[in-house]
Amino acid sequence: MVKVTERRTKLEWACFIEEIAARYEYAEKITLVMDNLNTHNAGSLYEKFSPYKAKALWDRFEFVHTPKHGRSLELIKIQR
Repeated sequence: MVKVTERRTKLEWACFIEEIAARYEYAEKITLVMDNLNTHNAGSLYEKFSPYKAKALWDRFEFVHTPKHGRSLELIKIQR
């Protein structure tokens, strides 16, 4: 799933996390590979949603961040 937004705000990211969770509503854990953007954190969810919903969303995901430096595609190939 990919979504392009005009800006990369905390609220846009939080809404996208909610969309992913809804799309895979029956998954126990969702692994999300993403970059290290400063808006990609639990605080973004707490700004958008109630504490209960923010924690529930956060707990559904396993977040895997791409390296800040280096070739992430090469690392992915190595893991295969």
